[in-house]
Amino acid sequence: MKTWPAPAKLNLFLHVVGRRPDGYHLLQTVFQFLDFADTLRFKVTNDGRIRRAVELPGVPEETDLTVRAARLLQQAGANKQGAVIHIDKRIPAGGGLGGGSSDAATTLLALNELWGLRLPRAELARLGLTLGADVPVFIFGQAAWAEGVGEVLSPVKLPEPWYVVLVPPINVVTAAVFEDYAARRDAAPSHEDQAAPQAQLTPYTPAITIRDFFAGQGRNDLENVTRCLYPVVGEALDWLGRFGRARMTGSGGCVFLDVADQDAAQQILSQVPAPLTGFVARGMNRHPL
Repeated sequence: MKTWPAPAKLNLFLHVVGRRPDGYHLLQTVFQFLDFADTLRFKVTNDGRIRRAVELPGVPEETDLTVRAARLLQQAGANKQGAVIHIDKRIPAGGGLGGGSSDAATTLLALNELWGLRLPRAELARLGLTLGADVPVFIFGQAAWAEGVGEVLSPVKLPEPWYVVLVPPINVVTAAVFEDYAARRDAAPSHEDQAAPQAQLTPYTPAITIRDFFAGQGRNDLENVTRCLYPVVGEALDWLGRFGRARMTGSGGCVFLDVADQDAAQQILSQVPAPLTGFVARGMNRHPL
């Protein structure tokens, strides 16, 4: 049975530049893929049912993004075939590495081919966006400068360094991070707060250009909030920061550092203190599919 990779991603920076009337935050970010991936396999059936081969702990089938993606595609393509989905998970959940979104994108790409639907990539991206803002970049298939909620994509050519990625022992809830960010940013300072302005977030970050990013600008605007909600993320950033410019991907909690070569990355990883774990991966500008 053919295997289909679903790679992890990093956000090399993430700015929150505004908010839409529907409450979704407007972002600027750069996505790059990693050669660290989940692996999916699909068995096409004639009974029209979409189901998983095995259960995933903590992920009910009805909320699994791969199942939802397959059902969306089935409906969009007026397809009567079904599928059994096999997922070999490597990407940690709740780490900001896009594992669920990548699995959903690979499901759309794979079943579009296996079912013979031939829907255009733009249509697959549109379907993917209804599942999550990170899904379109995996269908886009290239390292990308992203705006909007993350779905307005332009290809960028980046160095492809080795990364050390640390995985704190927590599952970050993205919605909680954005809700806390919004609450802090929008809170009107009380008389007491005026004596402690550090309790308030600064206004939305002004938009930058791709040229600004390549000149070294860019940070993760969610980092301070995630540090407060999940202190172990701050501990991971501080420890990895001893070796260079450590950054957080997405809303966390994984943090990463680009290094000179694979040996340097492995040397740093060998020193990681418990309860942190991690892995070494190479950056990729093109999706393996």
